[in-house]
Amino acid sequence: MTRRCAWVAVLLAAALSARAEEIVTVSGRKGETQSYLLMHNSPPPKAVAVLFPGGEGLLRLHAEGSSVKFAGGQNFLVRTRGMLRDDEVAVAVLDAPSDQQRSGMGDGFRTGSAHVEDVGAVVADLRSRFPGAKIYLIGTSRGSLSAAYLGRSLGAAVDGVILTSSVFYGGRSGIGLSGFDFGAIKAPLLFVHHVYDGCRACPYRDAESLGRRFPLISVNGGKAAESDPCEPLSAHGYFGREEETVQAMKSWMLGRPFPKAID
Repeated sequence: MTRRCAWVAVLLAAALSARAEEIVTVSGRKGETQSYLLMHNSPPPKAVAVLFPGGEGLLRLHAEGSSVKFAGGQNFLVRTRGMLRDDEVAVAVLDAPSDQQRSGMGDGFRTGSAHVEDVGAVVADLRSRFPGAKIYLIGTSRGSLSAAYLGRSLGAAVDGVILTSSVFYGGRSGIGLSGFDFGAIKAPLLFVHHVYDGCRACPYRDAESLGRRFPLISVNGGKAAESDPCEPLSAHGYFGREEETVQAMKSWMLGRPFPKAID
C-alpha cells in the first residue's frame, strides 16, 4: 500500500468511526443505569436531539461484536434517526433504564421523578460531550409524555421540546396530555402532528387547538398504512412523510424557517 492509499484508509476509518452508533451508559438513580444510543458526526454539533420512542420505550440496547443491536426499529423516531443526524445535529435515542428492562416504561414512570433523575444524568453527559450544543427533547406517541413532563421538570437544563403524535387521551389505565399545562415548559415548544392521525388517543384537533398558542407543523399525505392506526407505519408515524417531517423539525431546532404545513 502506498503512503497516499494508507492515508486515505486512515481518513475513511476515522469517518466511519465518527458516524458509528455507540451505546453510552450513565449512572441514573442510585443503583440504576440509563443507556442511550449515540450518533454524531465529526464536527461539533449545534444541537443534540434526545429521542423518546413510543410504546414502552424499550430498545434493549446491546452489542454483538462490533455491531449495536436494538428493538423497536420501526418507531418513527428510531427509523428516522439517520435522517435527523448530520454535521449539525447529534442524536441520542433513549432506552428504558435498567430497572424497567423487563416490560418497559409505563405512563406512571414516564411522568414520574425517577425518569427525571435518569434523563437529567443523560443531559449532563451530553452537555459534557458537546458543550456548545443545544439540547432538545423529542418524544413521539407515548414518548410525548416523557418529553412533556421532562421538559417541565428539567427547565433550563434543556433548550427545547418537540412533541410529535402527542398522546392527549390515555384511556382508563393511561395518562394523556389533554389537561397538561404546556405553558409550564419554559423552553421553546413545538408540536408536530399528522392531520389524519387515526389513533384515537392522538386526535389532530387537540394539536390544532394548541397550535393557536404554540408552533405547530401539520403533516398531510404519505403512504397507505401498513400497520394499525396507533402503530408507526401509518399517519401516526408519518409513514411516507418521514424526510419532510424530520427536515422541518431540524429547521426549527436550528432556528431556521420551517414549514407550518407539509402537504
